[in-house]
Amino acid sequence: MLCSTHLPRYGDKQNSVFFEEYLPRLLEERDRSGLTEMIGGIEALMISVEPGNSVEYIAELALMTPYQYLVTLDSDKHMTHVLRIDMNSPDILLREVKNPEHNDIFRSLNDLYPVGAKRPHSRYLGEILLASDRHAVVAEQQQREFRFFSVGQLAELDLPVNVSLSKPSPYTQNLVGYMERPMDGIRVYHHGECVILNAAQAANDRGKEMQQRLGVADLIGPIDHLATRVYSQNREAAILEYLALSSYYWGSYDIKDQNSSTNVTKNVRQQPESASPAKVFTANNLPYCVNHLDKLPSPTETFVRNYGPRLHHIAVEVKDGQTQNKENIDYVVEAIAAQGKGFLLETVGSREEGLKQIFSSASDFSSLIIEYVQRFGDFQGFFTRENVALLTYAAGQEEGVKDRFNGSR
Repeated sequence: MLCSTHLPRYGDKQNSVFFEEYLPRLLEERDRSGLTEMIGGIEALMISVEPGNSVEYIAELALMTPYQYLVTLDSDKHMTHVLRIDMNSPDILLREVKNPEHNDIFRSLNDLYPVGAKRPHSRYLGEILLASDRHAVVAEQQQREFRFFSVGQLAELDLPVNVSLSKPSPYTQNLVGYMERPMDGIRVYHHGECVILNAAQAANDRGKEMQQRLGVADLIGPIDHLATRVYSQNREAAILEYLALSSYYWGSYDIKDQNSSTNVTKNVRQQPESASPAKVFTANNLPYCVNHLDKLPSPTETFVRNYGPRLHHIAVEVKDGQTQNKENIDYVVEAIAAQGKGFLLETVGSREEGLKQIFSSASDFSSLIIEYVQRFGDFQGFFTRENVALLTYAAGQEEGVKDRFNGSR
């Protein structure tokens, strides 16, 4: 039996007495119930964009990541494009609503926030996890008071009916789903009519040809981690909730310079992040309502107040090594920036520190940031304190957040 409590715990964050009491109890009960054994890694990510934006986002992802367009699932209300690297890494299900006036629970989440409402259909929906028996997993989770969409509700929401999906989290507003497949089988989504969309294929080919021309195709690896931002008061609950729904364990770091905490959860099976990306949660240490007293920076909570709790960035691995006497990450960023893609700062970190990182500007199509991360040698971490402080500060200066927030008061 997998034992979640025997894994090393990382970080220096001092958490509440409540959290320290319930974390081991939750992990021990998860193991004992069989959920840790039954729940595997991340099979797919679900992203929704505005009408007319999916094709250009496919081109952007084809240039900036290893993802390839595979097929489109054409249904009554949406086109869902399946993007894939291979069966060892998660798929991306990229949803585009056909009718701009379409209204559902996901749009209502965006409508609550001043910047999120400007792109009512654009949001990260959540992850789908592999389950050895999804019905048994859902039954166990429902006994723990987790709520799931019914098959009828999935059909109404125009989502694959062979996936069990939770209701949006009250803490992260993300979904967690479960699906089954044989270990040597391919992923199949029961949804709509399978078609090859010429425009999507052409956009993919355009991005991949550019990757080859720039010489970056072999330098960019799969997704490394997924970073969600939540309100300060929901940090511990969000972590406990995700650990209850997944087979992950965790570490937590205090980033005092930016008044925030960064919490990393990883797959208990010790799979590489390329197969099952880590999940990172970031929150303010103190809520915005007391910041006028101490005058502390608040980039994380400012983001959440503008967009709502949601995924902030997708981190992509860059192969260790050098190209043309530059670290691979610097070579990749310079090549992509020359094509017009913006970045929020220079690469931060060094070989001596163990890694280098950088944030792109937010996508015009999904509002998501791409982070590139290059680790050197046997470094296993996700950041250094100086790196994450600089990245957090830069994200807080991003004009799409800062200017619109100031204008919405």
